Amino acid sequence: MRKIVIGILIVCLYCFPFVYFSMYQDFANRSMLCYLLMIVVTSLLAFLGKFLCNSIPFIIGNIVSAVMSFYFIGRMEDTLGIGWDSGYFKPFSPSQLVIIVSILILTPQFFAMKLANGYKNKVKD
Repeated sequence: MRKIVIGILIVCLYCFPFVYFSMYQDFANRSMLCYLLMIVVTSLLAFLGKFLCNSIPFIIGNIVSAVMSFYFIGRMEDTLGIGWDSGYFKPFSPSQLVIIVSILILTPQFFAMKLANGYKNKVKD
């Protein structure tokens, strides 16, 4: 029961649209700091998910986060007309960048999961 609750909590934390928030801060404040924050937070969530339960929250959480980011990017372009398509994220469109960053962010998460798996095996011994 404890693992299920922890897994649900981790998925809920993953529901934050990390890629959208990072892209918005990049666009609004010209700051790349949120990309670094995204790497740290998602890696920490992947580590905790693997260490405390299993890989299911990692998979579900990344899918939900990417979908939420995609939704908010589309909503931002439609309702506010901010003009993200004006070429700020060249050579990619904002939607393409969401997909690319969502895929690239998996790499540090895999390393965090490997680290958690090794640490978990070390604790068992």
